[in-house]
Amino acid sequence: MAETETRQGIGVSPGSAYGPVVQVAPPVRPPADEPAVEDHEAALADVKAAFESVAQALEEKARHADDTAQKILKATALIARDKGLVKAAGKQLTAGRGRANAIANSVEEYCAQFEALGGYFAERVTDLRDVGSRAVAAVLGVPAPGVPDFTEPSVVVAEDLAPAETATLDRSLVVGIVTQAGGRTSHTAILAAQMGIPAVVQLAGATAIPVGTPVALDGDTGEVTIAPEPGLVEAQRVRREKRAEALAASSGPGVTRDGHHVALLANIGGVQDAQSAGAQDLEGVGLFRTEFVFLSADRAPTVEEQAEIYRQVFRPFGDRRVVVRTLDAGADKPLSFADLGPEENPALGRRGLRLSAERPELLDAQLEALAIAAKDTGADVRVMAPMVATVEEAAWFARRVRENGLPKAGVMIEVPGAALRAAHVLAMVDFGSLGTNDLAQYTMAADRMQGALSDLLDPWQPAVLDVVAAACDGARRTGRPIGVCGESAGDPLLALVLAGLGVSSLSMAPSKVPVVRLALSLHTLPECQGLATAAREAATAKDALEAVRSRAQSALTDLL
Repeated sequence: MAETETRQGIGVSPGSAYGPVVQVAPPVRPPADEPAVEDHEAALADVKAAFESVAQALEEKARHADDTAQKILKATALIARDKGLVKAAGKQLTAGRGRANAIANSVEEYCAQFEALGGYFAERVTDLRDVGSRAVAAVLGVPAPGVPDFTEPSVVVAEDLAPAETATLDRSLVVGIVTQAGGRTSHTAILAAQMGIPAVVQLAGATAIPVGTPVALDGDTGEVTIAPEPGLVEAQRVRREKRAEALAASSGPGVTRDGHHVALLANIGGVQDAQSAGAQDLEGVGLFRTEFVFLSADRAPTVEEQAEIYRQVFRPFGDRRVVVRTLDAGADKPLSFADLGPEENPALGRRGLRLSAERPELLDAQLEALAIAAKDTGADVRVMAPMVATVEEAAWFARRVRENGLPKAGVMIEVPGAALRAAHVLAMVDFGSLGTNDLAQYTMAADRMQGALSDLLDPWQPAVLDVVAAACDGARRTGRPIGVCGESAGDPLLALVLAGLGVSSLSMAPSKVPVVRLALSLHTLPECQGLATAAREAATAKDALEAVRSRAQSALTDLL
């Protein structure tokens, strides 16, 4: 029997869970003594077939997944079909490597390049290694890595779950997820929140926990207790029941105890997400990511092709608002038909609206399609641009939106420069939305996909809250509404701080809405303002969280 031990990770999907550990099978490694190939041409054909089999398997999984998972799986399939990987493996074969080692070495070469590039590319390293491991398994004729079969409710533990694994988890059996790597905005975190599965990432020594060991995890605090005492398990169970009861009694718009409205909205990534969220007790959509429309296309989708997809997204929301983010792509999220060439630092390059300025025909086609779909459905469509940094960019975007017959133009504020000059930037548009994930990484000079930098990227960092406060002050001075659509919006305690700073809407994974609604209902606006002041006056992120937790209503904190 293991000794009771509590470890601290990072909570990324709320709720608590208890169950035995199921360890995900580690990646398939090539044999160290694999002989060199004699027939290079035949071996290269085998390697190519292995990568293609991986792509087809991922596409098959995508056919049975929801939109958020589908988008990630299709993007991973594109990696498996990257001709450069096959070419790199061919060089390895020529250098005397066997098939499996040629694949593994070529993948690691790419991983090193992706990590050096940072941004979107660094985000794909987990996916790339998963593709490589599956391809190695294919050429060796052994089972692919992944989650083993199990029959009782369990906690899945892994070094870092690849999207192909997370997307296909059985929600009736997976009560919690723990990973040793990952970050606040990793695919595991996003998918776990979307699926409503409590999850903790960045837990040291997670993969060394023996299979079958009971663990209790807290997706709010990030605590994982190995072999917990019965008292802790019972306390978590009671808390889960109280939480479920309290959330079930909470419904309707987001309103503070004294009647101040803060709209509660959903983040969605496609048609299935829209259909699911549209049926829930939400006030609309605060972030519709449109990248999935373009992601797997080898040419720019036509206006009518886009319009038909947008109609399907808008219809489930009736007259509720749908805030659409225009195409967020660039060198950090490359598209075959909009490739501006390599950049030394893609995260700081021609991405988002900067790509639209270089390729305005893409933006105009998207805006035309959105206008058609809005007219056909009668939806309250509001369009915002990503990666806006200056007044000139905001004015240029607003003009194009209005020229296409769309009534409301907005900007994503995810660049500190735009936050600091929010009064001027927002004067050009109708609303703003804080993308706190990117805003944190640019404020703290820390790549948000680097799990080792999670402390710097903690949304409770007082410096980040100061930048958010500056943006809210600019919105207040211009009379423009400003929302939050980053991960911060779904944290019930942080939601109170954001409301206190002046945020008028919060957009999050639909599974997080009930607890945020409850948090708002238990506090007055002056109380939220007091919590915001306490958080900003704190010296550290940990101090900021503790300051708010200690001052918030116990009716909320007792459930967290």
